[in-house]
Amino acid sequence: MTEEQVEHVDAIVVGARCAGSAAATALARAGRRVVALDSAKFPSTTVSTHLLFAGGVAELSRLGALERVEQLGPPRHMDAYIGTPGAEVRGTYSPVDGIAYGMCVRRAGLDQALVDTARAAGADVREGVKVTGLVQERGRVVGVRASARGAHAELELRAPLVIGADGRRSTVARMVGADAPYLVNANGRACYYAYYDDPRTEWRGTAAMWLAGRELGTAFPTDGGLVLCLLMPPKERAEEFRLDLEGEYDRTVALLPGLAERLDGCTRSTKIVQSVEQPSYFRRSSGPGWALAGDAGHFKDPVTAQGIRDALRFGRLLGETAAPVLDNPARLDAAVRAWERRREAECRETYHWTNRLARADEVNPLQEQMLRMLAAEKHGARRLLDVYSRTRRPGQLLTPAFLARCATAAFTRRDTDRRALLAILRSELRTEAAVRTDLIRAAKARSNAGS
Repeated sequence: MTEEQVEHVDAIVVGARCAGSAAATALARAGRRVVALDSAKFPSTTVSTHLLFAGGVAELSRLGALERVEQLGPPRHMDAYIGTPGAEVRGTYSPVDGIAYGMCVRRAGLDQALVDTARAAGADVREGVKVTGLVQERGRVVGVRASARGAHAELELRAPLVIGADGRRSTVARMVGADAPYLVNANGRACYYAYYDDPRTEWRGTAAMWLAGRELGTAFPTDGGLVLCLLMPPKERAEEFRLDLEGEYDRTVALLPGLAERLDGCTRSTKIVQSVEQPSYFRRSSGPGWALAGDAGHFKDPVTAQGIRDALRFGRLLGETAAPVLDNPARLDAAVRAWERRREAECRETYHWTNRLARADEVNPLQEQMLRMLAAEKHGARRLLDVYSRTRRPGQLLTPAFLARCATAAFTRRDTDRRALLAILRSELRTEAAVRTDLIRAAKARSNAGS
């Protein structure tokens, strides 16, 4: 390929959904010429639970995409609810940048709004283009080779930075040798979801979750007058779902009486989407001339619904960090490494918290007592929702003093199996110690890497 056939730009983004559009938007707004390539044609959907808490909606606003997303008509979730057989808590959000509501938006519309935002900022988003290889010189990524759908000729684009925002099965991660995670946790729950026509107007402003035994189910009102019903059964039940998907889905809804009551009068209007294998991980996400954003570099189990929020936030921050230094390779590499350390610092504790919720353990007396005590506090539900909105760390909610009060109260209840509760406490203490040790070790490693 001759020099005349090579296109030179300031940055290339592989993948144009949440993280990719966010990065492209930030780079374009900084005056950089950025090309985003995606093998999909928009609007198109992808497997995703697509719930945003107030902190996630705030990220849409920071990116400048919220007005477009709101035009899709998703109802604002003014409160959230969690229910178990023995406890429940319901509350409102603390404002994040003045936003005190959550939202659930179907991915076809959400991703189109993000692509439109990137284009409005000046990014060149090219659809139906698949990256087939990386261009490397002297150990540095300097561009990509790609093929457009229906075209015979291969494209070559070159840029100081190539951002892989191409999901869990990232082509860029594989090509730079970063697809093997340095931290990984197998998921304990599978995912099955479908949409229902939703006439239950009294629930349209509430994102709700129910737990019973080892089962977990949610109802998130979304755009189009629909409600998203997501089931997360223990992963070992996947074979049962494989043999009778619709029957097992309906039987699992019935195992969660609160969810079944919420769906009373609703009619399932779509096929059931499934995802069984979804381990959480961190991958090495920066190197000479490249970076990994969104699920390409870091993924958390969907049980806490943090993926879109983090993709938007750290895609945007990557673009803002890289834009001023794209013309200086040494400064660019240092800036992208610092961005990766920041992402890990902000996400690692939430990663561990998510893994604990994703174990598919049976609802236990300690968990139910936590919900009772939070429900009894004036702002207890808000403190819990602050963790989901990422304005409060899990450790700031689940303090030793709070856990001790919960354990003491649980012991005094007549219906508590004290021997079982002691076993749960011992297990939780061991897990907490391991998490604290890991966070301290990781913080020291980041400090040493940044010095």
